[in-house]
Amino acid sequence: MKKLILTTGPSLGGKINLNQIHQDKFIYRINGAHGDIESIKNTIINLRKQKADIDILIDLPGNKIRTSGISEAIQVEKDKDFSLKIDQFNYKEFYKLIKPGMEVYANDSVFLFIVKEVNNKEIIFTSKSTGLLLNNKGMHVRNLHNNIPFLFEKDKELIKLCNEFDIAYVGASFVRKASDIQELKQVLHSNTKIISKIETLEAVNNLYSILQEVEYILIDRGDLSTEIGIEKIPRFQNYIVEMAHHNAIKVFLATQILKNMEEKPIPTIAEIDDLYNIAKSGVFGVQLSEETAVGHYVEECVKILNLIQDEINNEKIIL
Repeated sequence: MKKLILTTGPSLGGKINLNQIHQDKFIYRINGAHGDIESIKNTIINLRKQKADIDILIDLPGNKIRTSGISEAIQVEKDKDFSLKIDQFNYKEFYKLIKPGMEVYANDSVFLFIVKEVNNKEIIFTSKSTGLLLNNKGMHVRNLHNNIPFLFEKDKELIKLCNEFDIAYVGASFVRKASDIQELKQVLHSNTKIISKIETLEAVNNLYSILQEVEYILIDRGDLSTEIGIEKIPRFQNYIVEMAHHNAIKVFLATQILKNMEEKPIPTIAEIDDLYNIAKSGVFGVQLSEETAVGHYVEECVKILNLIQDEINNEKIIL
């Protein structure tokens, strides 16, 4: 693997200074879905104060419907109703696009809600899950995005930041067709490299044309699994990687690479096995998300990634 994307947050860039772990192959990711524009701007400044000559990736939130303005977590219970006001979503026209009976997968499919009633004040859901619904969590409805603009207002503001600070990479979220990338290119400085995230079924169906527009893609297995079903991820992942390689496009892979290491100092054997096979498949790199943004073992995660790469570089066949 040539590059590693490490997500910054309270852990990396906060408790842990970049100089403690830095390697030239690192790309430092700022998740644009979290924080307002001013706080993200301050994060850029802070990261560059820690290490001036670094590659930064700003990941656009994209046109993902998210909860908004929820000051206290909402307790949802299985088979019980709850409601959200129409202004408690980042896209205020959301209520016009959904109908009773539709399924909503929330918080990366942790929750399933069924739309019970919609009016011009609120949406009433029947929850099929129990837990706490937090602010800024995804609310995914399959096959909904035909009438939603590719770039939301926050995306446009973040693009301005990318141009202002000469950011090395931008992550294009919820790409569905090549024209989405073309739209982004019109407002983004040409020296910023676009990483097109493949996380929708439509993007997979339009993969060849998308690959003609970019040098890099990133397979986001979390959001993609919400669209296609988690059991299909291995097959789709292999197809996307093969298509990208056939077209000489560099591939990053994301989601739960070292999930266990958010809370524990070592990965599971299953994670090591998967990481080894990912690296052997010829991907350009992987992305760590919560593992480095909020995890307790950032340095240990980096060590594991290096150990796997060393193992691949130095392995010998034992007869």
